[in-house]
Amino acid sequence: MTNDPAQSQPIRTGEALETPPGGSASRADAPPRSRGKARLSDMLAAIAADTQRERVSIADLLASMDSRAMGALLLIFALPNVLPSLPGTSGILGLPLIYLTSQMMLGRTPWLPKFIATRSLARRDFAALIDRMEPWLAWSERFLRPRLSLLVHERAERLIGLVALVLSVILMLPIPFGNMLPALAISLFALGLMENDGVWVIGGAAATVVAISVVAAVLWALAKSLIFVIGGAFA
Repeated sequence: MTNDPAQSQPIRTGEALETPPGGSASRADAPPRSRGKARLSDMLAAIAADTQRERVSIADLLASMDSRAMGALLLIFALPNVLPSLPGTSGILGLPLIYLTSQMMLGRTPWLPKFIATRSLARRDFAALIDRMEPWLAWSERFLRPRLSLLVHERAERLIGLVALVLSVILMLPIPFGNMLPALAISLFALGLMENDGVWVIGGAAATVVAISVVAAVLWALAKSLIFVIGGAFA
């Protein structure tokens, strides 16, 4: 992913946006509430298939997601960390997550500074990333529906933002296997926020408890090992 000055500038939701070509198509297995509404997997696939694009910037994604920008962007940056990926991925994708979750905690609309918003991928590389994400995303979309709205209202969303911010910081730390569980928790929160589904928020909360417990155990084990090595060196 590179900085491309020619790409779109940082954008806030609320501007006039167009649905990507083919983005409004719904799958046959979609639940009734999804019909007529573009699904995230369809929208991302349409962007990846748009041959008029040479590159896809983060600002392009922000503009395309419209009212679901916050949840959708959280998912786009978090989900690749759940899947097997190249070393260092969490360091690259974690910074936008920190910006976005801090804004969600403060109740602000999604915004990214220019040096992040103009970062872009070649369309072919973006398409490859979406191909890896699509089966997991399409599977989850089959079970998303508005429910338990108390868990996704404005105050609850700010609390989710605080928890997701902590998870984003953990995700960026160089902890062995410490990025997958925090990324999974953020992904579950994001799915719940996109479709106002409190059940997935509960899943995100459960994954958060597991993630923090595992990371704490790993850090404790590393600390004990370090103390043992230092103690042996000066014995």
